[in-house]
Amino acid sequence: MEARKFPSLSVFFPAYNDAPSLPGLVRKTFATLEPHVADYEVIVVDDGSRDGTGDVLEQLRREYSPWLRVVTHAHNRGYGGALRSGFAAAQKEFVFYTDGDGQYDVGELPRLLDLVGPATGLVNGYKLERHDPRHRVWIGNVYNFCARLLFRIRIRDIDCDYRLIRRALLAKIRLTSTSGTICVELVRKLELSGCQVVEVGVHHYPRLHGRSQFFRIRSLAVTLLQLVRLWIRLVILR
Repeated sequence: MEARKFPSLSVFFPAYNDAPSLPGLVRKTFATLEPHVADYEVIVVDDGSRDGTGDVLEQLRREYSPWLRVVTHAHNRGYGGALRSGFAAAQKEFVFYTDGDGQYDVGELPRLLDLVGPATGLVNGYKLERHDPRHRVWIGNVYNFCARLLFRIRIRDIDCDYRLIRRALLAKIRLTSTSGTICVELVRKLELSGCQVVEVGVHHYPRLHGRSQFFRIRSLAVTLLQLVRLWIRLVILR
């Protein structure tokens, strides 16, 4: 007897200069979705990439049309801007996203789908072990600890961008962040909605191509400023 398939799912990837990792990521995504999801779409948000990401995505779009759609930003809008475009483009009942750099395995997605119940609004991954340079692990741990403390967030790993969300909840919240602080804003607002939140451990792998956009002085400065503003709005003034 064939296993029951998950009913409806949008999968999207924010991508910035991820041309080398996208072909394998997109192909594995379709291979994973076909046996597990009845109705699906895949979206890639090209956030103003300067490498060959656009050409790679055009080739993939022709290969997987009409199930693959590409949203292109003429200029880089930041990680938050890319996520907001992905959420806006998604049309199915649930939305899953992870990064386009291939540090998470999209093949683990069915584990998240199996955890969805009638009241589940968010299934959030947490890294079983982080495979990044030591300084990034340290900064990430400090950021996660401070963000959870300051924003009173219950999930254990805010910095794990491996999330499955009920789209009806996304329609009820307004996201404003353009930097990586969007993850704090998103999780905080989803937790405040009162939805059921489930967590599951997922594997994290070394980056094989390019470099993180988050761990740069300008990005860190923008993130810190937006984090302070977000804290005032969501905690102090709430």
